[in-house]
Amino acid sequence: MTAPAPPRQAGGWQARLHLDFALQGDRTLLVRNRHQGPLLVQRPLYPEEGACHGCILHPPGGVVGGDRLEIDVRVQEGAAALLTTPGAAKFYRSAGATAVQEQRLRIRDQGRLEWFPQETILFPGARAVLETRVELEQGASFMGWEILCLGLPASRARFDAGSLAAGLDISRNGRPLLLERLGIDNSRDRDRPAGLRGLPVCATLVATDCAAHHLPPLRALAAGLKDGLAGVTLAGELLVVRYLGDSTMAARQLFQETWALLRPATCGRPPCPPRIWAT
Repeated sequence: MTAPAPPRQAGGWQARLHLDFALQGDRTLLVRNRHQGPLLVQRPLYPEEGACHGCILHPPGGVVGGDRLEIDVRVQEGAAALLTTPGAAKFYRSAGATAVQEQRLRIRDQGRLEWFPQETILFPGARAVLETRVELEQGASFMGWEILCLGLPASRARFDAGSLAAGLDISRNGRPLLLERLGIDNSRDRDRPAGLRGLPVCATLVATDCAAHHLPPLRALAAGLKDGLAGVTLAGELLVVRYLGDSTMAARQLFQETWALLRPATCGRPPCPPRIWAT
């Protein structure tokens, strides 16, 4: 169901997307699809048995100060969904207002969500708040990544002006598994040795239901990285892979290879890359 798109106001677009995936028979269906403003999902695809693949679109192609994007995804009991985006999200230079993107992902018992948006690029001078909250019930599974690019490395345009407040919260049955915050207000925040070390691309992949025997092949993969720094850790059931470097392509390649190794081990399915990744 689509609500009428409101006109763009001086304060920016106010866009919302609500998706609900449910298992019907042996197939996951998108049973609820509501959007308001310029945020929607393409027609669901079924390239593999039992799972639903979707691609989230933001037609304007970029986010400016004052825009607010809200994404709410629910995966019901036993359902399986994979969501991605067709290209990078771009946050442009702001005249003073802040752009906000909030994402709430809720997965019920025995549900599974794979959340693989392409990179988020913050242009010099952008002001952004990015919040992602993942809420898992007992028995729910999640794998997802976030890739941030501060500035335009190919043009040697550093993120020396602007600000970023990013948060990633993952919980199971209300108990926190991961709480992260990243704040960038000036070039010193970007250049600190204990922070981003002056590198423009930072990325995180997380996966539930992991154990110590999953670590050796992933650490070997990270050790073979030719561009940037990478590390793999395990905190309880949650596996965390981090990348820090100059290349969103290197981060995405590392994460796709990590997913290809982990997917059969954690959910018994071979990797089935979204069609959009090949375009």
